[in-house]
Amino acid sequence: MALITPQRRTLLQAGFAAVSVAIAPPAWAGNGKKGKRAEEVTPPEDLMREHGVLDRVLLIYDAAITRLSANEDFDPAVISGSAKLVQDFIESYHEKSEEDFLFPRFRKAHQLVDLVTTLLAQHEAGRKVTRDILKAGAQIRNEAAAKQNCISAMQAFVTMYRPHAAREDTVLFPKLRDIISGNEFDAIGEEMEKREHQHFGEDGFEKAVAQVADLEKKVGLYNLTQFTPKT
Repeated sequence: MALITPQRRTLLQAGFAAVSVAIAPPAWAGNGKKGKRAEEVTPPEDLMREHGVLDRVLLIYDAAITRLSANEDFDPAVISGSAKLVQDFIESYHEKSEEDFLFPRFRKAHQLVDLVTTLLAQHEAGRKVTRDILKAGAQIRNEAAAKQNCISAMQAFVTMYRPHAAREDTVLFPKLRDIISGNEFDAIGEEMEKREHQHFGEDGFEKAVAQVADLEKKVGLYNLTQFTPKT
């Protein structure tokens, strides 16, 4: 048996290393796109976090309903600001994304069609309710009827949208991956991102979060510790 000299061992090790690189490249090699995609928000995650903005508006409506029903004052500008945020960010952007990119694909796949039909009808109903909130909210300090109409409209909005968003988060959005290809899934994300930039410029979600936080601060709802149960 021939002896392996140190020089020959070095050459063999170099050859094995070259073969290893060719067969099994390191985890980062040729994976730049995957790394980039990992940093991006997927369509379901994007829509779910937008529901977080909606839920914070619902908390503002809850507070307005409680205080106005107890004949306490509530800043009408906060009600109007919340409703306008809903119109711009939720109805004109978030819901339109669902209607343009998700609902048609579920219908084409013959999946959750009844749910999609209900969700679309609720989108249309919600837009009417938001218009009612804007109309009545501006007069809550001047007209008793307007105050009651605003309370009723906000209550209708909250009552519908909590289960609406929860059903989308737990049933519709998780099913999206099952009915389309990976490439189409990625394409939806890119189209949604493009629409966000067209509608809001850069950082549309972050701007909406800042806007709802400002509204919360105006009526004492921003400090999260106030919602912790006393023990």
